[in-house]
Amino acid sequence: MSIQLNEQEEIRRKNLQSMIDLGINPYPSESFPVNATATEIKANFKEGSTDYQEVVLAGRMMSRRIMGKASFGVLMDSTDRIQIYVSRDDIAPGEDKAMYNTVFKKLLDLGDFIGIKGFAFFTQKGELTVHVKELTVLSKSLKPLPVVKTDADGKVHDAVTDPELRYRQRYVDLIVNPEVRETFRQRTQIYKTMRSFLDERGYLEVETPILQPLYGGAAARPFKTHHNTLDMTLYLRIANELYLKRLIVGGYDGVYEFSKDFRNEGMSRFHNPEFTQIELYVAYKDYNWMMDMTEELLEKIALDLYGTTDVQVGENVISFQRPWKRYTMYEAIEHFTGTDVSEMDEDTMRKYAKSIDVHVDDSLGRGKIIDEIFGEKCEPFLIQPTFITDYPVEMSPLAKKHRSKPGLVERFEAVCNGKEICNGFSELNDPLDQRQRFQEQLDLGKRGDDEAMVLDEDFLRALEYGMPPTVGIGIGMDRLSMIMTNQPSIQDVLFFPQMKPESK
Repeated sequence: MSIQLNEQEEIRRKNLQSMIDLGINPYPSESFPVNATATEIKANFKEGSTDYQEVVLAGRMMSRRIMGKASFGVLMDSTDRIQIYVSRDDIAPGEDKAMYNTVFKKLLDLGDFIGIKGFAFFTQKGELTVHVKELTVLSKSLKPLPVVKTDADGKVHDAVTDPELRYRQRYVDLIVNPEVRETFRQRTQIYKTMRSFLDERGYLEVETPILQPLYGGAAARPFKTHHNTLDMTLYLRIANELYLKRLIVGGYDGVYEFSKDFRNEGMSRFHNPEFTQIELYVAYKDYNWMMDMTEELLEKIALDLYGTTDVQVGENVISFQRPWKRYTMYEAIEHFTGTDVSEMDEDTMRKYAKSIDVHVDDSLGRGKIIDEIFGEKCEPFLIQPTFITDYPVEMSPLAKKHRSKPGLVERFEAVCNGKEICNGFSELNDPLDQRQRFQEQLDLGKRGDDEAMVLDEDFLRALEYGMPPTVGIGIGMDRLSMIMTNQPSIQDVLFFPQMKPESK
């Protein structure tokens, strides 16, 4: 099949061949000995300094101004952009001036990777610049980059803002929108802070299976696949909870995992079928302890990122300073709707939900109906970090029954900026109670609830060997990253979000 090229692409291929004809390898194999970055030079070089007199930089050529025997350009490395000065007699000191007259002026295109060796100085206008003494072609670009221009007043023109292009071609987005790289650098910092926080407390980072014979640990529809050698159906995990609790049974006091999970459900700016969460399980602790620790962890993340507990999120300034407000689930519903639903049975609850315009179908049990009411009438209005605690037992088949409130479990969710960011509870460690809860989930599945949990006999067997009192939590890393980096969509914090097939 022939490739349809536009005019710019045809020119770049001709330039590529011209380089080859001149004996220049446009894709050399040798290492290039970079010894500095644009950011480092900008931060440390001072007028009159003798530093950075043997600079070796590499990156994309992003602009070029030809001025006869000398030219200015802009080099962009992985850290920033810096101006370069290129003189004909420096990069082509002999009789042959082709390196400047032909290669630099005509055959190099914007977006090409080049390596330079030279020294830092300030121009007469006071602009930090690298004077190029040697120039090497490192990689030829065959597609033109979008041209984004900034005028003298700092106004950006022709910015790349189309989400379809940005998410589908993230590599282009990262090149032309440097602030996007900063978002993902901050996301990595969030992970580093969490790892350091948990490692310092002696918890062990582990790995558990992604392909599972039974999916469990959450209420969600799975992705299904087939293992040819074993001739068996496997599922991409929807959570890693049940495997981590097996490790607590095995004798560890604290384990955690950053896990890729997969849920075969709707997509939106808050949901991606493939997502990341961290799950942590700690023996001999309860949900009150875990709420305190969660406050401390998220407060530290904000401080590490910004030096303050206040984080700008859209139009709101969100404070992660401890302590956070706390409501029970029933208190939250009563606070936002004015109605106490705690004593309602399933039929009454369904009628009430419909009366306040919350859609529920006949397949939903009492717990799911409560969840729908909370999700529509309460959650969107919880902007500052808030714990919702003490859920009805029907909503939480893996949580321990409340020590003093019949019909409830010791569970919490943290809600921030109108969305859940974590879910935790005192873990159910009574194997007989757990079996009964699984059976109730099977009954819901028979009624049509396609997110009901399945019964996991091996997990029940593990519990029968004995699991100490344990608390667990799952924190959605994508939603947390959205909040901590002030991004409106989950696609903005995923390098490669799931997309519809590209139209032909």
